[in-house]
Amino acid sequence: MISGRSRLAQVLRAATPLVAVAFIAGVLLRFPPTECSFYPQCPVYRLLHLECPGCGTTRALAALLHGHIMEALRLNALTTMMLVPGFLYAAVCYRRYIGTASFRWPQIPSASIYATLAAAILFMIFRNLPVHLL
Repeated sequence: MISGRSRLAQVLRAATPLVAVAFIAGVLLRFPPTECSFYPQCPVYRLLHLECPGCGTTRALAALLHGHIMEALRLNALTTMMLVPGFLYAAVCYRRYIGTASFRWPQIPSASIYATLAAAILFMIFRNLPVHLL
């Protein structure tokens, strides 16, 4: 028999990641990155004046929450395109998280990690080339 306390613990365990994602989405919707200055600035851009693979991610996510897909692609195409596989990975992790008492991360093949790293490096190189060279 499941006690009320353990049932509450299960519900809280299942709800915590969803509440965190909803909170972050709410902050992005309520406080747009283009209008608020409390979002962190990229240290790579501040020091080197080069856009790293993550530059523009916060603004891209905010644009996606407003339904502006092309704007999100313009701000950070890599993040926007990686959201689908990232969402699928998060769904697998969440299913494992709520399904078992001991959580184990799904194993990602090394080739996938290296391919993603190579794509991020190429993305950084191409996004920092002068426009006339493209």
